Amino acid sequence: MQVTVRDNNVDQALRALKKKMQREGVFREMKLRRNYEKPSEKRAREKAEAIRRSRKLLRKRLEREGY
Repeated sequence: MQVTVRDNNVDQALRALKKKMQREGVFREMKLRRNYEKPSEKRAREKAEAIRRSRKLLRKRLEREGY
């Protein structure tokens, strides 16, 4: 990952870097890897995330269609 610093504006470059890292999911990955996660817990978490994603998608689809 690379960010260019323009006009010695390090603060703006840091903000851009944080935004890129957030989009790539680096912070989330670091948080997950901080502690060991049992395989059964990982499966349960991933299943819950999938359910959450599908419900959100369904909600957006229904909202778009006007129900």
